[in-house]
Amino acid sequence: MNQEQKYEEAFAQLQDIVRKMESDEYSIDEIAVQLKEAQRLIKFCKDKLTMTEQEIQKIQAERE
Repeated sequence: MNQEQKYEEAFAQLQDIVRKMESDEYSIDEIAVQLKEAQRLIKFCKDKLTMTEQEIQKIQAERE
């Protein structure tokens, strides 16, 4: 995983995987690989959102 990857890039990749799966663009062999990549991207996005939420809460707490 690229440490410099941005949330927007990861989310766009995830959307692309979903779109290709829905339109049957992957072979049977590619599906397992793409599912693993989708799981990685979901975790990456979820972690980014969690980290951002924690930072926002910290900033709000400091302002009070």
